Amino acid sequence: MHVDGEAVRLKSEADEPGWEVDPDDDWGVAVVATVGRQLKLRREAVGMRAAEFGVAVGYGEDMVYKIESGKRIPRPEYLDRADEVLGAGGLLAAMKEDVAKVRYPKRVRALAQMEAQAVEIGVYECTILPGLLQTPEHARALIQAAQPPYSSDDVERMVGARLARKSVFERDPAPSIHFVLEEAPLHRQVGGTAVWREQLERLLDAGQLRNVTLQVMPTNTDPHPGLDGRIELLKFPDGTAAGRSDGAFNGRPITEPRHLRVLELRYGTIRAQALPPRESLAFIEKLLGEA
Repeated sequence: MHVDGEAVRLKSEADEPGWEVDPDDDWGVAVVATVGRQLKLRREAVGMRAAEFGVAVGYGEDMVYKIESGKRIPRPEYLDRADEVLGAGGLLAAMKEDVAKVRYPKRVRALAQMEAQAVEIGVYECTILPGLLQTPEHARALIQAAQPPYSSDDVERMVGARLARKSVFERDPAPSIHFVLEEAPLHRQVGGTAVWREQLERLLDAGQLRNVTLQVMPTNTDPHPGLDGRIELLKFPDGTAAGRSDGAFNGRPITEPRHLRVLELRYGTIRAQALPPRESLAFIEKLLGEA
């Protein structure tokens, strides 16, 4: 394609891997279809053909059709440029927030939604630090370590999803949040010394919050019921609860009271065996001082 005598390469599907819509994600499919419909209606309202519009926003005609038909998730830059080209006055650009959520894995969105409603959250992690406590660079280094490796776009999508869950700390009234961390991951310098130091500082900051309790499980201790995987417990305002454990009930989410009692017993035992909060923060401060 040539514009004003200069060759312009329009983006195609091959340029943006990982922006497909998950067909099993009903909410995501509905959001992308609605956005695509609005884009098409506004393009047609100003009398622009798909090919002409594609040149204006830097995309090929085929990509324009796929986005308008709800088969591709539009990037934020696409919506910004479309808003400008079509004179939408910010209405198309305003859709970026919902569109961004579609890129988050469905189960992560579901977890974030539950955390946003919970009045009490309890988390035990045995091999990594809890996602709610990870810094962006720490999370990125963990995700980039996966094999086979994720694409750069997928890495950023997953980091973004993990960071979005941190809005739980900004709620008012704030939920009561309890964390139990194993000692071993605290020693692992994920991402290098600078990233590791920043992560330890993040833990100390979180541990100082009035609604957060942070405990460390020493490596040199007796066996406990969390050695077979992470545990998460969520309690809601209406008295109901939900939980999940890697080592129980096949790792699936549970809500039945008799199953929740098992997880509560395990989590309570873990908390009782871990270092008290003050000693835990002192332990992390010592690690930071040795870095």
